Amino acid sequence: MAVWTRTELPEIIQSWKSGGQRVVFTNGCFDILHKGHETLLEKASAEGDRLIVGLNSDASVRRLKGLDRPVNPESKRAASLDDLEWVTGVVLFEEDTPAQLIRELNPDVLVKGGDYTEETIVGSNHVKSNGGTIVIIPLVEGFSTTGILEVKQREKS
Repeated sequence: MAVWTRTELPEIIQSWKSGGQRVVFTNGCFDILHKGHETLLEKASAEGDRLIVGLNSDASVRRLKGLDRPVNPESKRAASLDDLEWVTGVVLFEEDTPAQLIRELNPDVLVKGGDYTEETIVGSNHVKSNGGTIVIIPLVEGFSTTGILEVKQREKS
């Protein structure tokens, strides 16, 4: 397991693919790692041989979620993901979406949670046009980082 840079990871992925391994990719902020995230990652890993997680940088999370986020810095979020047995490795991205990263990595399988449809998954057209597949994993009800933070905020009030 590792946290890779965008410059080194494409070559690593190509070597796995040359060896016949299927590469799975998913992405997110993973600000507070919870059961819903863990379920998604475990099921995503079952779709292939290697699971790469694209992780929004701190700046990207702030743009997407607001100035009070992320709760945990990217180094801690990356380490927490990398510690999970299902995750082969993590790669950070600065953009608001992983579209460019997906083009660079060209995974065999692109996985997102059940709050997406194939049409709304960034990078799905690229993956499909290169012979890959899209997998949508059902959400685990009652688990979301936003929901957890809202409950904590109400408890403080």
